[in-house]
Amino acid sequence: MDRLWLKRRIYILSGLTILLFLLQIIGSLFPVHLLQYGIIPRSSEGLFGIFISPFIHGSWSHLFSNLIPFLILSFLLMTQSLREYCYSSIFIIIISGLLVWLFGRNAIHVGASGWIFGLWSLLIAHAFTRHKIIDIVIALFVLFYYGSMAYGLIPGQLGVSTESHIAGVISGLLYAWCARKIIRRKSRVVEIIK
Repeated sequence: MDRLWLKRRIYILSGLTILLFLLQIIGSLFPVHLLQYGIIPRSSEGLFGIFISPFIHGSWSHLFSNLIPFLILSFLLMTQSLREYCYSSIFIIIISGLLVWLFGRNAIHVGASGWIFGLWSLLIAHAFTRHKIIDIVIALFVLFYYGSMAYGLIPGQLGVSTESHIAGVISGLLYAWCARKIIRRKSRVVEIIK
């Protein structure tokens, strides 16, 4: 693990943390109602929230409860490829947000939990789709330390967007499946060229 490798990951995670904190400070100190930019299911203005909602939190406690798992799961996914982290994060944010917009309760959905659950399911799915030792070790770590996240998939918790959690898991699994299909297709093309 060289210094540049680590620096890049620290810069990205620090930048995301600063962004989350800045938005929370703006929402706390100024008369700007950032929650209106969350996902509002089946409304035209709520579509914009698909891209913004993961960065907005309802309170400081909401932000802090998401921050540590977000940073750890993000770092674990970054261990192999920054490019994959960026692609998978964009995919998870858009697909999970779209699912919440289509099927979510009539409420304002904000927070990084959909993204977090997407990273969680993707890291576990990699053990089954890529069959590398490192992926299996990471999946076991995630299951051991964050297995209790599965409780977040049970509906009925007050003030919790279970829809975001479920949509995040679906989008993480879907990304793993799509990535596997693309890798298989590329390997077939290489075999044909040979």
